[in-house]
Amino acid sequence: MTVQEILKQKLEKHFQPLVLKVINESSNHNVPDGSESHFRVILVSEKFKGVSVVKRHQMIYKVVSEQLKDKIHAFSQHTLTPEEWVQKGGELPLSPPCAKK
Repeated sequence: MTVQEILKQKLEKHFQPLVLKVINESSNHNVPDGSESHFRVILVSEKFKGVSVVKRHQMIYKVVSEQLKDKIHAFSQHTLTPEEWVQKGGELPLSPPCAKK
């Protein structure tokens, strides 16, 4: 199972998301082809209602801590309630480009 699949499976189990996107952005960086080192997660869940952004991120980190220890170099996350997702029109900004060597 790939790191991307593991992340998706764990996040689905713990958050029952309405929207979940686990995006491998490794190819945008100076890493070997096929790497799984840079991820962006977009997660929309009812479980985030009334929870600060910092606490939401801590919740995610707890669930994927094993993968973050040694498999993942960069991990960005966008955690939203369903209402916040609708307010943003279901869209979030792209990750900034990385200067490749």
